[in-house]
Amino acid sequence: MTVTLKTMSSEEFQQYLSYAIDNFANEQIKSGNWKQEGAISKAAKEHKHLLPDGPNTDNNYLFTIRDGDLKVGMVWLANKDDNKGFIYDINIWTGNQGKGYGKQAMKQVEIIAKEIGLKMIGLHVFGHNKVARSLYEQLGYVETNIKMEKSL
Repeated sequence: MTVTLKTMSSEEFQQYLSYAIDNFANEQIKSGNWKQEGAISKAAKEHKHLLPDGPNTDNNYLFTIRDGDLKVGMVWLANKDDNKGFIYDINIWTGNQGKGYGKQAMKQVEIIAKEIGLKMIGLHVFGHNKVARSLYEQLGYVETNIKMEKSL
């Protein structure tokens, strides 16, 4: 396995954006943050706010994760401020999960982050995503906030 990150093409970005809006809305619903009604429009608005110029938005780096010619996923890194980056999204496409691509992609993100002068990377992970949480802990990420709720 040779994992590389390649800058997304415009076509790849459009495919990703359609997926990302739907996925983000569903994750927000699943975690209890949003109701079904209006979730897609909220997710679209959030993505438009964060990426006003799409893949050409300054200080945002959108990559297709590849294993040779095979597209296995995507990752979105942003240079926030004070030399701190933030991974807004990372996805390994269905059928490629559980093969080590996520771990290798995260290592590639760290290399790129250093190259662009970042000293730290943050990310958000939904509490119900135990697989991702475990991966990030293995890679040295530590929890900085924990939000807990109870339905009554």
